[in-house]
Amino acid sequence: MLGLAQGQKLMTSGSIPKQMVFFALPILLGNLFQQLYNTVDSLIVGNFLGSQALAAVSSSGNIIFLMIGFFNGVAIGAGVVISRYFGAREIERMQKAIHTTVAFGLIVSFFMTLIGIFFTPTLLRWMSTPDSVMDASVTYFKIYFLGSFGSIMYNFFVGILQAVGDSKHSLYYLIVSSVVNIVLDLFFIAILKMGVGSAAMATIISQYISAGLCLYLLLTTSGTHRIVLSKIRIHKEFLGEILKYGLPSGFQNSIIGLANVVVQSNINSFGDMAMAGCGAYSKIEGFAFLPITSFTMALTTFVGQNLGARQYDRVLKGAKFGMICSMTLAEMIGVIIFVFGSQFIAAFDATPEVIQFGTLRGQTSAFFFCLLAYSHCVSAILRGAGKSMVPMIVMMVCWCFVRVAGLTVMGMLVHNIWCVYWIYPITWSLSSITFFMYYHRIDWLHA
Repeated sequence: MLGLAQGQKLMTSGSIPKQMVFFALPILLGNLFQQLYNTVDSLIVGNFLGSQALAAVSSSGNIIFLMIGFFNGVAIGAGVVISRYFGAREIERMQKAIHTTVAFGLIVSFFMTLIGIFFTPTLLRWMSTPDSVMDASVTYFKIYFLGSFGSIMYNFFVGILQAVGDSKHSLYYLIVSSVVNIVLDLFFIAILKMGVGSAAMATIISQYISAGLCLYLLLTTSGTHRIVLSKIRIHKEFLGEILKYGLPSGFQNSIIGLANVVVQSNINSFGDMAMAGCGAYSKIEGFAFLPITSFTMALTTFVGQNLGARQYDRVLKGAKFGMICSMTLAEMIGVIIFVFGSQFIAAFDATPEVIQFGTLRGQTSAFFFCLLAYSHCVSAILRGAGKSMVPMIVMMVCWCFVRVAGLTVMGMLVHNIWCVYWIYPITWSLSSITFFMYYHRIDWLHA
């Protein structure tokens, strides 16, 4: 058997809790830094540029997820393919999958940049963005999407690293990019007194830095996952595998993103104070996603590698452990948000109306984070097992059709922002029930 280079990590033997935690922990810390610099973005904008600027920036998440989430989902699919070849120690096939992944990422990054720049105004109008923040929103988004190349390629590079068990280097690079982003935010906004577009500029510079650092590592590593520039090309067989596993995840992200854009348009209809309050809350809610994202990434890699090695018992044990950790940590964060939500919102904007909107949103959702974690964990397990169509269908029905239809019906009956707040816990509950029935009644492991 070929030896492992520095950074590579096989998860097909040894202590499951130790391997899972030590793989998830760097991802957790890296996502923490990323969430911190996203939060600092909004803190600086809200405190130095005011509520309308905060509304313009804070409403960005759903559109960005809609536009870039598709390709991030494909990157997950690429990671599944690479991890399975790595677990089976089929290095030549793994290399072809890696270079196909990079080539595909370069192509889609180019088109994503063009689409984001030219279609942003149309998307904002569809979302019922108030005129008071339209100009600032357009400026922010157009500059942000100039960084699509860095954002998308970073996710593809990280997918390669995590597929071979390396979750540490992405942590180091996120720390660097987070510090750069915060320093540039303060320099552009607090010192140079530049407008909302400078926040987007700081973000894209940091994204290019993190992508560049990942690329340098992949070009210089001695591991079997090394990228050789002359080998970057599309291999049809492996592109087919990547798309087989990645397209359902990509469509799932886009469908969820589209539904959330509809939700955001409902929030926008309540004015810029609602946009600012809910936008500030979304930054706080992002901290609940940290353990969820960390363990879902660990679960996908763990399941992929162990299925490649035909270690079926380890798959089930690892899946159970990852779900328990993710759900427990997410619920603990939910309790903290419920108790201290108003103080957190006030740090972004002390306007009473903004605090009220954000606090009520948090108090509605916070106790349901365990269900959010469960749905994401089962999705990650099934993706690692090559069953990515199942989570796509469940999410499409529960998090898109039900979410949009529910808001439409409730909106016809009563125009109340409580309807918008409750649609998330309701759809998280539906997806969790559906996943529970599938996971425990279907032989998904051998099917």
